[in-house]
Amino acid sequence: MLKKSLPEQLKKRLAGQLGEEGLASYEACLTNGMQHGLRINTGRISVREFEELSPWKLTPIPWCPSGFYLDEDAIEAPPSKHPLYYAGAYYLQEPSAMLPAAALPVRPGERVLDLCAAPGGKSTALAEKLQGEGVLVCNDISATRAKALIKNLELFGVTNAIVTAETPERLAGVFHGYFDKILIDAPCSGEGMFRKSAAMIHDWTPEKPAEYAALQKEILVRAIRMLRPGGMLLYSTCTYAPEEDEGSVQYLLNLPEARELGLELTAIPECPGFLPGNPEWIPEGIPELKKTVHMFPHLLRGEGHYAALFQSTVRQLPAGTDHTGRKTAGSMAARKLPTEFHDFCREMLLDPDPSGLSEQQGYISQLPPVSDLPRLTGLRIMRRGLYLGECKKNRFEPSQALAMTLSPKTYTNCLLLTAEDPRVLRYLRGETIEYEDGEVKNGRVLVTCCGLPLGFGKANNGRIKNNYLPGWRMTS
Repeated sequence: MLKKSLPEQLKKRLAGQLGEEGLASYEACLTNGMQHGLRINTGRISVREFEELSPWKLTPIPWCPSGFYLDEDAIEAPPSKHPLYYAGAYYLQEPSAMLPAAALPVRPGERVLDLCAAPGGKSTALAEKLQGEGVLVCNDISATRAKALIKNLELFGVTNAIVTAETPERLAGVFHGYFDKILIDAPCSGEGMFRKSAAMIHDWTPEKPAEYAALQKEILVRAIRMLRPGGMLLYSTCTYAPEEDEGSVQYLLNLPEARELGLELTAIPECPGFLPGNPEWIPEGIPELKKTVHMFPHLLRGEGHYAALFQSTVRQLPAGTDHTGRKTAGSMAARKLPTEFHDFCREMLLDPDPSGLSEQQGYISQLPPVSDLPRLTGLRIMRRGLYLGECKKNRFEPSQALAMTLSPKTYTNCLLLTAEDPRVLRYLRGETIEYEDGEVKNGRVLVTCCGLPLGFGKANNGRIKNNYLPGWRMTS
């Protein structure tokens, strides 16, 4: 039950947006529990394959092809504790929050920016669309939140992401006119999350929408400078405040940089329960605002959200040039890497591209497969591509991130476990596990669940020493 009623000033505004009956329906829905969902990692497992493995009843989410509602009352084991979660088979995400990444039409090979990325729900969805091609720059101004973002990217097996912890201003100075697609899930007053956290009702003040609208405009000014001619930008919030939603959208369209790009609103595919943006909710609103989308929890199965999709209508420049038409930097030359790393690569059935490998003080990474990445000098880089592992004491220690990109098709020595095998939970808790003759060979082993990776171990005479990353281990 809702423990605190809505502030009167907020109710008055919502009545103007929804009408008195709509406000009553909205208030009534706040007494219900919030909706829960999961999004399948289609880069790792198909929807059909997951449905065959899933212990839960799954109901499709209309606006996200790989998203499903979860009825937690019917779940005996929480999905956050299931082995398939640790195998990166799905991401637990509020259903409405799946719309922004689903609505941005990313294609393999593109240059994509998730500007306010943590904790990673939208970034992992964008990465699935890229299919390991191109580059995904994921940014969060907080280094602490960026670390959580890195874990989710690694859990999903993302290989082509660069994670930064920077201000939009500093990013714009490096990536001017670079990105084909940009997603901005902007900081906001959070009115759409009242069912998730009653504390947000307590924290709401009449001044908050204006304060956040000012911040959103600062972000949009920087973001539009990073969009490539012909590119697309999606702006979203989890609030209902018109000045943060329609107001910020109209502000962006009026920027000189937006006019130079021929920026226009484009319609988001309709779904039952979507409420069009309303130009009458802001002063001198333009009719095109109707192409944007509001999500209210009394109209659909999800929390509050808003989304607007923009298209640059000017001619797209050829690949390998920036917004000025100047050619960008070429690919890296092949690097000489430690022998220990090459010895490990023989255990894999994939050969990393040597021109994309980077080594710094024994730490080896595989850079995103793009030839026109600008120099990142001066930026706070948290992760640069796929961290492969570390050379130390005459051996190569592969990373947990690398393990999550492998499978029985790409690694020679795998322990194949089912989700019901008790060894799975013991492995995830960091314990030593046993194996039968013929299951694996002595040496480094990739432990898998339903054919999906969990992590490494060392097999010797019937026992596997656990190499699962301590910070990822199941605690209960």
